Amino acid sequence: MKIIIPMAGMGKRMRPHTLTTPKPLIHLAGKPIVEHLINEIALAVKEPVDEIAFIIGNFGEATENALKASAAKIGAKGSIYHQEEALGTAHAILCAADSLQGPVVVAFADTLFFCHNKLNLDKDSIIWTKKVPDPSAFGVVLTDPYNRITGFVEKPKTPVSNQAIIGIYFFKDGENLKRELQYLIDHDIRKGGEYQLTDALQNMMEKGLKFYSEPVDEWLDCGNKDATVATHTSVLQHIGHYVDPKAKVEESIIIPPCFIAADTEIRQSVIGPFVSVESGSRIQHAVLSETIIQKKSEVENMVLTKSMIGNEAYISTKVTSVNLGDFSRFES
Repeated sequence: MKIIIPMAGMGKRMRPHTLTTPKPLIHLAGKPIVEHLINEIALAVKEPVDEIAFIIGNFGEATENALKASAAKIGAKGSIYHQEEALGTAHAILCAADSLQGPVVVAFADTLFFCHNKLNLDKDSIIWTKKVPDPSAFGVVLTDPYNRITGFVEKPKTPVSNQAIIGIYFFKDGENLKRELQYLIDHDIRKGGEYQLTDALQNMMEKGLKFYSEPVDEWLDCGNKDATVATHTSVLQHIGHYVDPKAKVEESIIIPPCFIAADTEIRQSVIGPFVSVESGSRIQHAVLSETIIQKKSEVENMVLTKSMIGNEAYISTKVTSVNLGDFSRFES
């Protein structure tokens, strides 16, 4: 089994954090977003994952090494491919053409999910879906009573289906997927100027490939600060409360669930619920809830909620909610 993860996007809606850190490498509860995604996929499939192919932009050697390390944690080889130009979802996946062999899972790194069901890998293809109140902003699938997909509709203006495609797909035959993607490129089949995966899926279905919908329990977004803070809450609810034994917690109250990393210092503060404090950070005289604090940052003398603090930042001010990027200083 191989996992293909396109993640070359700029993550503009997550600025200022993505000015210095690719969005999938932002930490939630002690792990990068992409690592949470990998772990959930690994739990959903029935066989070992031997390779994870990451399609990235010009993110630098440190990012590439971090991604390879994330793959190694589940015993997989990490492969790096580059997408030099944003030409659509189909083009992004095809950048990893050498890894499109055998059974593959394609997972776009914009999303997280939780699903208790194991996949039936005997099926030709599976598309993860989630019922949503308003499907007009999503690609949706049409299905028969047996969850077999009969059609795809992009952002329906009329409510033909509420089963939204969450951006994670299983293909029993990666070579077949590669051929269909290459067909779009060779014949310059685009929509909105880009090569779209949904066009390849439609072609495959018309040729007899059977697609099935697999519902997930939760579909979580990391598109902007507010969505990421909400997703962080769900992640902590799933993984549970953790305070590293090496964390220094003095005259403070930690309200579960939280994630407190090693080499953190928390003094005379109330932390939680739903707070992550990454390694090397220091909290003093503060009350925090629903907040993500990255590595080596400092928070002093304030009450803070629904916030994101980047790496190596400092904040001590009267605001109650903030979105502060890496290496920033905000005080009054």
